[in-house]
Amino acid sequence: MNILITGSAGFIGANLVERLLKEGFNGATVNITGLDNLNDYYDPSLKDHRLREIERICQQSPSSYHFVKGDIVDKALVDSLFATGKFDIVVNLAAQAGVRYSIENPDAYIQSNIIGFYNILEACRHNPVRHLVYASSSSVYGGNTKVPFSTDDRVDNPVSLYAATKKSNELFAHCYSKLYNIPTTGLRFITVYGPAGRPDMAYFGFTNKLLKGETIQIYNYGNCRRDFTYVDDIVEGIVRVMAKAPERKTGEDGLPVPPYAVYNIGGGQPENLLDFVQILQEELIRAGVLPQDYDFEAHKQLVAMQPGDVPVTYADASALERDFGFTPKISLREGLRKFAEWYKNYNHY
Repeated sequence: MNILITGSAGFIGANLVERLLKEGFNGATVNITGLDNLNDYYDPSLKDHRLREIERICQQSPSSYHFVKGDIVDKALVDSLFATGKFDIVVNLAAQAGVRYSIENPDAYIQSNIIGFYNILEACRHNPVRHLVYASSSSVYGGNTKVPFSTDDRVDNPVSLYAATKKSNELFAHCYSKLYNIPTTGLRFITVYGPAGRPDMAYFGFTNKLLKGETIQIYNYGNCRRDFTYVDDIVEGIVRVMAKAPERKTGEDGLPVPPYAVYNIGGGQPENLLDFVQILQEELIRAGVLPQDYDFEAHKQLVAMQPGDVPVTYADASALERDFGFTPKISLREGLRKFAEWYKNYNHY
């Protein structure tokens, strides 16, 4: 089984690589090609840390891992990898992430999330694969007031360029599934967190600031709710989805019925931000990251909603449970405890 994972030094990508190296895929060993440009959107040393961990695991695994430093925007590179890799499954996790960053740096999103994804689709077209799994996002739900978010909801009111690019990925994938009979599955990730995560996410950024004695800002005066999903649950969902591509069928018109699917992967338990901060501070103290007498109240500031942000993320993941027998299970406290313990031992911060 030959598998390409783009964004393989990223948070979700690295965890997926580790899982496949440790356990294989459907009981079989795998040959994994990882592609990542190692950009500096956040501290590259964290990506180096993940790559070192992958290398350590790889030395004890019967499966293989080959890392390529490069960008999905580089069409010649992508085409070359597909031509030689003969991939059975492609998991596209490479993307420019972040809602607020997209407001100031739109070019990065058009390049990576639009042109880069197009390059992946074209490569799948000319080098047929069993299944293309790709990262979408809960941000596609925009300002939807109906919760929980369902994949049956309309998602044509994005509130950030990031969200618009993720919805465009789903549209592109549907088009390629229809025209070229390529099985594609989009996964709308919901607020992913965990050890060695992205420093721009609240739990990680808050921890960095509190450790430096800085003030953390809690948006919408604390009246936001987030459906936090621990990274191991995300990876479990991805692995199950990888193994079950949408079925190729022919319609009454003799043309392919698009082998296309989209699923939410979310914890299903939206947490109030103030409760989230309370749990985080308790776990940081428990892990010894912060002292017992740390004055959290002196380092908290309630502020207004930020452009591009939404008040609630809450996913209906019942379709994932129906089709794959899986629902995220790791509680916020358990997940933040694992993060705090990792952070305590990660010397860079």
